[in-house]
Amino acid sequence: MLNFSELYPCSNQARMAQLLDGMWKFRFDPEEKGLQEGWQHKLPDPISMPVPASFSDFFTTKEERDFCGDFWYETEVFVPREWEKQELEIRFGSITHRASVFCNGSLTATHEGGFLPVVARVTDHVKFGEVNTFVVKANNELNEESLPCGATMVLSDGRKLAKPYFDFFNYSGIQRSVWLVSKPGESIEDFSVDYELNGEDAVVHYQIMTNGDHEVSFELFDENKQQVAKSTGAKGSVTVSKAHLWNVGKAYLYQAVMRIWDGETLIDEYSSKIGIRTVKIAGKEIQINGKAVYLKGFGKHEDFEVIGRGFNWGVLKRDFECMKWIGANCFRTSHYPYAEEWYQFADEEGFLIIDEVPAVGMMRSTRNFADAGTGKFTRFFETPTVPTLLKNHLQAVEEMIVRDKNHPSVIAWSLFNEPETTSEESKDYFTAVFDAARALDPQSRPMTGAFEKNSQPELCKCYQLCDFICLNRYYGWYIKGGPEIVDAREAFLIEMNKWKDKNLNIPFVFTEFGTDTMAAEHKLPSIMWSQEYQNEYLDMNFEIFDQFEFVQGELVWNFADFQTTEGIMRVNGNKKGIFNRVRQPKSAAFVLKKRWESLD
Repeated sequence: MLNFSELYPCSNQARMAQLLDGMWKFRFDPEEKGLQEGWQHKLPDPISMPVPASFSDFFTTKEERDFCGDFWYETEVFVPREWEKQELEIRFGSITHRASVFCNGSLTATHEGGFLPVVARVTDHVKFGEVNTFVVKANNELNEESLPCGATMVLSDGRKLAKPYFDFFNYSGIQRSVWLVSKPGESIEDFSVDYELNGEDAVVHYQIMTNGDHEVSFELFDENKQQVAKSTGAKGSVTVSKAHLWNVGKAYLYQAVMRIWDGETLIDEYSSKIGIRTVKIAGKEIQINGKAVYLKGFGKHEDFEVIGRGFNWGVLKRDFECMKWIGANCFRTSHYPYAEEWYQFADEEGFLIIDEVPAVGMMRSTRNFADAGTGKFTRFFETPTVPTLLKNHLQAVEEMIVRDKNHPSVIAWSLFNEPETTSEESKDYFTAVFDAARALDPQSRPMTGAFEKNSQPELCKCYQLCDFICLNRYYGWYIKGGPEIVDAREAFLIEMNKWKDKNLNIPFVFTEFGTDTMAAEHKLPSIMWSQEYQNEYLDMNFEIFDQFEFVQGELVWNFADFQTTEGIMRVNGNKKGIFNRVRQPKSAAFVLKKRWESLD
């Protein structure tokens, strides 16, 4: 059980949340001397750094852009004396990849993992009615004990360099918003909801977790702010008559308001939007509210020019508008949980999300995108690092599910992306992960993971853990590309028929398929990297998908071009986007739009 609250900050009559985004002070620490020299109190000779943002792409030198090691942030905040009777927390949406948080020089929290909240209780360390100094010591090195996996090498000049086992740039920093939260000593720490549909009515089961013993109330309000249900007690059920259901592309959100009372005196209050809907795997179908839904959309990345992986409302808005225009209804948070605002907006827009933990890079390769499918086997789960890796994996799963469990947009949990899955050791490892995840979700959502081509039906030992199977396949690109695409089609059919012969009676979703495509490249007849070839490749994949009734979704790779590590197969990043990096459509966008609109 987590020892901190992941609830998204809010302000009301019991709580205050002060946003700390803006320019912070910043300093690299390649010699790792900061702690010894007292940087936790004040950074010497800092530069300015925007928060939230990745630090890399602001710089004009390779040494700064590619920095790997320790780095520091600092900001100063005035804390009102009126908050003196409250509990205070500083909450970071994430710090990539690990961090220590200091308040006025005192260590208040440490955290491993770069894509989920870091929360530090600072009540005993702040000076009320004064300016306070918050300092973060962070580190972005990669290893095989933490997620995502990779290695760190040392160059001949002494600089460290990240060597990811994954195909996206190792953007780092304080990449999401920071809040100073003031709340009562006795407070609501978490809540969960689950639903049953009964004709036109719905039953909402709720549980409110507090750190005290006073009376708790639960209320639901509709979009007209009219109360539709009320109950008392930390755990219970309420019935909503003629409930408005949250549906794909047609969202309806109720407001849940939870309060702690001491008689007639309010102690704490927290509110959140929720959507009444059910998710179920029924044979070969993925069902929302008892109706089959075919998933159409993307694997994405949090990635944009200059700001890297930093959260930005403008980028979010443009991405959703592009997804709506093209006829998408779903995306996977490849390959890590995204900023919470993505889920909030998906709730509002009626989009479906497959929420993915940062379990990527679990094959020892810096070119895993090419090695996937070659049969390469690195005995990844047979090394001494595995116990610590599993501990960090389980922590990330718990933090993700606790954070995101009440979002109606989240319909499934993805617990890995393209690991080695053909050994007994991998089966034991992922059995522990899936068992832990199933115990955490009050809505019992489907569990899945994305398999690469080495995980063939006759070899994979982990697909049995999944409620539906996600396949990442690149027949016609990494496998038999260009003039061999006709043979790629035949090889693809052979594999699909092997899956069909297993009679698993569960859905399959293609969570990656695509080709690198230069947005200005046209060629008649087509060649690889041209827009014409991307369209031909997509048509071939669609023809295969449509032959198998158990295929219930297609999430193309990728929504937009994104930055990666340099390499001879990467031209300033991965170019598999249907949109380019600044969100303008390639020719393939119109192919997808035509198909997806026809599938409504």
